[in-house]
Amino acid sequence: MDQARWLDDFVPSGEHQFTKIPRKENSTNLGWHNRSSRNTPLEEWLIHWNQSGDAWGQTIGGCITVFPQLASLIGWRKRFSRKNVPVIAWCFNIGKLYSGIKQSLASAGLREIDQFVVHSKKECETVSSWLKLPESRFKFIPLQRAPIPIVTSEEMDNPFVVAMGSANRDYQTLFNAVKKLGVRTIVVAAQHSIQGLAIPSNVEVRSGLTPQQCHVLAQKARVNIIPLIEHTTGAGQVTIVEAMRMSRPVIATRCVGSEDYIDHGRTGLFVKPYSIDDLSSAIAQLWSDEKLRSSMAKEAGNYAEMNFSDESAGRHLGKILDQLT
Repeated sequence: MDQARWLDDFVPSGEHQFTKIPRKENSTNLGWHNRSSRNTPLEEWLIHWNQSGDAWGQTIGGCITVFPQLASLIGWRKRFSRKNVPVIAWCFNIGKLYSGIKQSLASAGLREIDQFVVHSKKECETVSSWLKLPESRFKFIPLQRAPIPIVTSEEMDNPFVVAMGSANRDYQTLFNAVKKLGVRTIVVAAQHSIQGLAIPSNVEVRSGLTPQQCHVLAQKARVNIIPLIEHTTGAGQVTIVEAMRMSRPVIATRCVGSEDYIDHGRTGLFVKPYSIDDLSSAIAQLWSDEKLRSSMAKEAGNYAEMNFSDESAGRHLGKILDQLT
């Protein structure tokens, strides 16, 4: 994947010009599934602060941020600046709706944002209420991913199911379901998401994997499972979208975030929150029905290409830019 490319390269209109402001990485930057804490460490905030300064200093017609931390910092810079340009907070994924001083600081900076882009429909309501901002400033656009190279195929000799991710995951229910079935299971997650859980003998837990290694596991797995707890904010969309972009059959808990991405019975299967029986039944259904897995995988890939691609997101971004400028 070309790390220099982003959605501005897929905006159809030629009326907008873009300058990318790169993040300055540090030697201790942690990758997928490796952080011991859900909170953004101070060192990360300093990196975001410096990047926001570079962006705000260079912007002429407006600013697009990715992730809430940068949006908040750009909002603070706009608040104390004479530069009044529109700001779009893309990929505004809030893991937790904090209260107290965190909520007050976030709200003070974020009220300067002109358009928030969230990746679950429900968050238009919940996040706008949390920030005490008009819901009209929030827009749902599906999370997108570029095509992921297909480098392997389903493991036939020693098949397994896989579950990846750490945010709002319900591994307790998954462990109980796969223990009941006895199917080989691989989980890729940070330690905090499985802490205190009894891990069945048929489950292998891995961490410290690169994105490419995660993609290989997803492609080899017979089924990709995203077990989620019920929460006010979305989670699991990255794992769902990437699995569908790789044309893999998916099972996910129906809740905020996931409910906007799967057409139940066609592109994947939903299960009820915290239901061991529902999850084990869905796993058994896909595990034993190769024809269904193949059909569902094909439909998932086609649906993702149409709705979760860079080209699709670029068209949405172009419409927002046209409206704001």
